[in-house]
Amino acid sequence: MVSRRGARDPFLSRFHSLALFPALLALGCAGHSAKTLDARKALDRGDAKEALALMNEQLDVQSGAELPKDSSGDNALLVLDRSLILQQLEDYKNSSRDLQVADKQIELLDFSKSALEDIGKYLFSDDTGGYRAPPYEKLLINTMNMVNYLSAHNLDGARVEARRLAIMQKYYKDQQIPEASLTAPGSYFAGFVFEKSGRSDIAIRYYDEALEHKELLSLVEPVRRLVDETGYKGKFTSDFLAKYPAPEPTESAPEALPAAAATEGESAPEGEETARGPKDTTGELLVIVNYGRVPAKVAKRIPIGLALTYGALYLTAGQTAQANELAAKGIVMWVNYPELEETQRVIKKPTVLIDGKSYEVEEALAIDEETKRAFDREKGRIIASAITRLISRALAGEVAQKVGGDGVGGLIANLATQATLTAMDTPDTRSWSPLPARIGIVRVRLPAGSHKVEIAAQGLKKTSTIDLKPGRWEAVGMTVLR
Repeated sequence: MVSRRGARDPFLSRFHSLALFPALLALGCAGHSAKTLDARKALDRGDAKEALALMNEQLDVQSGAELPKDSSGDNALLVLDRSLILQQLEDYKNSSRDLQVADKQIELLDFSKSALEDIGKYLFSDDTGGYRAPPYEKLLINTMNMVNYLSAHNLDGARVEARRLAIMQKYYKDQQIPEASLTAPGSYFAGFVFEKSGRSDIAIRYYDEALEHKELLSLVEPVRRLVDETGYKGKFTSDFLAKYPAPEPTESAPEALPAAAATEGESAPEGEETARGPKDTTGELLVIVNYGRVPAKVAKRIPIGLALTYGALYLTAGQTAQANELAAKGIVMWVNYPELEETQRVIKKPTVLIDGKSYEVEEALAIDEETKRAFDREKGRIIASAITRLISRALAGEVAQKVGGDGVGGLIANLATQATLTAMDTPDTRSWSPLPARIGIVRVRLPAGSHKVEIAAQGLKKTSTIDLKPGRWEAVGMTVLR
């Protein structure tokens, strides 16, 4: 209201500020997850084409074949998100390109002992600057790209990703990072890649690494064969074979012929890398099913008292006292931080039929469970970082409360200060949210010839016909991000 003298009523001006309080609170909850929400909803509906269109809109490009003009910053994460949507659409070429581009742009979250005190700062930011991926995301970039190359029957590209994964594996092992256990499917695929490239000596070592983290029964026959061939005696392969000894040979089941020797880099005819001799009339099929989706990060607000309980171990006595003092004055009442979303998504094991016969899908990795464990380990540090950042901003905001004084005016100024602080403190909700929840594997030796492969996962179906040549291999992949 304007008085007769044309001056704005100061009380109403403050009332207008108070009216903006809910809007400012909502603004404080915005972030990266809001940008990808519609695309994730489309994936939930099983509409990957719509999800791709929405991601392309965010990247300001016309199609999945295009890269944004600038692939750094938030665009690097959007490109990473798009990569698995393209994989679901079986555009393996562009999916591989997106993964490679994102891998070069996205920084590694430093988990070395000398940087432990900074983890919270990196995980809780203003949603600006380069995205720092947690260990499990960096490891799965190479793993997901091996899935692309295997589905496209491209061993050359898959070997490159296997070597990149090996570098990351070694780093995490040296740093004793718990997320190293997420390498089981990556090591499995790397072993398969080198086995089919004729490098049994390398393949068996990758299989040994996979077995270190997960007992995968589909490796019984390959590991037994490669150990016989190479004489390798790794701890985990030895324990594994002791648990699953070879059956006694019979006249009707003669021992398999050894794999033909090959040199890495040889340009053998497509699919002939593992020819097992003229008497071999079988081939091998690898089915990879990525299904479900990990929970995305979302902004969450909790009372300052509860936040102090979560972050107590990572705050100094002085920081805790400051937070309590600001809370007592009514300046800081809420803390925003990034949390994993609560989802009602039901993850069901896929079904795989080959020529009408059902095969058990072996779960190689529950990414959603590992993601939650990894987040829970750092939750206290994340919330503590949110508190310290809010304290710094609140100290400046305390001036507004003093100016407001006591009574209604002071209350309104106080609420306005809280709203402003909340709006300024946007949690970093960036994460690789289209990651599948689970990775499933079926690996089977079949007679050479035509075979019908039917996969059903998360309510979607795929039917493929493969022509399996004697002594060769085929891979069929399916990704369903819902």
